[in-house]
Amino acid sequence: MLLIYNENTNPYFNLAMEEYFLKNTSEDLFILWRNKPSIIIGKNQNTLSEINLDYVKEHSIPVVRRQSGGGAVFHDLGNINFTFISCKNNSFSDFRKFTQPIIDLLKTLGLNAEFSGRNDLLIDGKKFSGNAQYNYKDKVMHHGTLLFSSQIADLSNALKVKSIKFEGKGIKSVKSRVTNISEHLDNNIDILEFKNILMNYISAINPENKFYTINKKDKEEIEKLVEDKYSTWEWNYGNSPKYSLLNELKYPGGNIEFNLEVDKGVITKIKFFGDFFGKEDISTLEILLCGSKHKENELRELLNHVNINDYFLGADVDILISGILGAK
Repeated sequence: MLLIYNENTNPYFNLAMEEYFLKNTSEDLFILWRNKPSIIIGKNQNTLSEINLDYVKEHSIPVVRRQSGGGAVFHDLGNINFTFISCKNNSFSDFRKFTQPIIDLLKTLGLNAEFSGRNDLLIDGKKFSGNAQYNYKDKVMHHGTLLFSSQIADLSNALKVKSIKFEGKGIKSVKSRVTNISEHLDNNIDILEFKNILMNYISAINPENKFYTINKKDKEEIEKLVEDKYSTWEWNYGNSPKYSLLNELKYPGGNIEFNLEVDKGVITKIKFFGDFFGKEDISTLEILLCGSKHKENELRELLNHVNINDYFLGADVDILISGILGAK
């Protein structure tokens, strides 16, 4: 098995890296990596229903969709991600096979970790690792998180969805009580020390394991995937399943209720209701917005040419866009 100790913390690069190696390796792989603060969305999820959009915008947090299913997770530099790519003897539902080495390592450090449910690892009943898998041809990619010294408050804030009603086929995340590995260790070690311990442990399992360094060609191909896919709105937001959004916003001029239907990231139907005043017929604005991407910069480009006050007395572009995107 090839071992990659990846030091890149760019989430777009790291998610693209997984896909690149999955599709281009003929040898089993194990990769350790970290992301700077970011939200990683499951393949089948509706992005806007999973994130606290205001918090994400305020803190400029990247939101990236991964290849595998499962729920949304918050990554920061206090979290280690591990990836197994298995090229043979695969069982798509065998989560225990890939998580057992993690459990075994933690036991050597005095921690009683256990596998729980369909894809979680727990210490004292609290989750420190969520896992997901993706199948490509005859290969399986298994990846998981290891909360070591993550900022739990940031995690909950970034993923805390406000009282917006989304309806659709997107898979909802299941919220769990979480903990950091470091809180349960007797010895005071930092995350990079732990990352080294984990890599050395995996390396020692099989004497045939050897390290691999990402080369120039690998990096160029990964960067192309970043540009074409992983950094794009189309993949991270537009790829959400068809959904409806019902939102209500109170502003100084009254209340506005937003009713949207979105398919492949494009607004297919939008209606405004409320006790607001306006001298122009609101249907004109509804027709204008149909066909627009459910995306801030495109909405802003459309609405910057409109006198919003003519339709919603006392409102402006920022108020209307925040309501359309589901913010309060």
